[in-house]
Amino acid sequence: MALSKPFVFRGAPWSRAVALAAGVVFLTLPTQGRDTQDPAAPPTFESEVSVGYVYVPVVVRSPDGYVNDLEQRDFKLQVDGRPAAIETFETGATAPVSVIFLQDLSGSMANGGKLENSREAVDYFLQQARTGDEFALAWFAGEIFEIDVPFTSDVGAAREAMAAWEAYGTTALQNAVAELPRITVGRGGLKRAALLFTDGIDNASTIPPEQARELVRQAELPVYVLGFDSGSAYERREAGGKVYRFADMLNLLASLTGGRYYPIRGPSELQAACAAILEDLRHQYVLGFSTGGTGPARDHRLRVEVAGRGKRVLSFRRSYRGTAPAAAPAATSGGR
Repeated sequence: MALSKPFVFRGAPWSRAVALAAGVVFLTLPTQGRDTQDPAAPPTFESEVSVGYVYVPVVVRSPDGYVNDLEQRDFKLQVDGRPAAIETFETGATAPVSVIFLQDLSGSMANGGKLENSREAVDYFLQQARTGDEFALAWFAGEIFEIDVPFTSDVGAAREAMAAWEAYGTTALQNAVAELPRITVGRGGLKRAALLFTDGIDNASTIPPEQARELVRQAELPVYVLGFDSGSAYERREAGGKVYRFADMLNLLASLTGGRYYPIRGPSELQAACAAILEDLRHQYVLGFSTGGTGPARDHRLRVEVAGRGKRVLSFRRSYRGTAPAAAPAATSGGR
């Protein structure tokens, strides 16, 4: 489904071609006044990796909690079922994060202290900022999508911007989600994530949920969702009679992009969700390997295993698009 009425963008300009440490990313999303784009074509996101690097964030959990004492030799990486060399290794304690806060400012957010809860959540992450972390702040309401604060380490700028938040207008939630890759692609931090604050009500989107999710998934951007009172009572009926719950759409967005969905009904749940998200980001290991830079770019399957007995649950990206690894190791790491 193509956009019949694209968002009006305000804030910092963003380039369609962004150079990355891991390659070159071409971003094509609908903007007002772009004469070169076919108005009937849906927004797309395509990435092509040239000579460069691929980063694989990994979270390791056991029944007792996060496993945070692993070393490079404890990991085994496979690309398309073949061993691949882990060339660089960062622990969660040292790798900086790049986080975009996306705030729903539609009229329904004016009720029940939702905006106050959003400010409290954002401020929690700003208070926990470490050297190298960077944050951006954007919002959507009606036909407007605005980047208030481009990525910066200046937490004061984010606090000043969110102090001016006011709720109004309709909600084009899926349209806003589809814009997330535009903001976060090419950031310096090895770990990227988006935090969406919304009640889930969507009454103005022209992009279907599955299309918005696919754009974010292709950008390899995990989305964590804090849903304020986004219960099963809120539903949307599409043409053809299809009905879905807004809460289910939020949950799918989070789970399919590698994030998590947190329904928020009170202060204790808000505090617990913020702490859990930050723990996820901080306890990531980041494995890195170089691509060969030759041959066609295509999708490659990733698999990560970790040594040790006992039950271990690993979370990691399942694929990347680009050329094959530069070289496979003669033997797996650590002599295994």
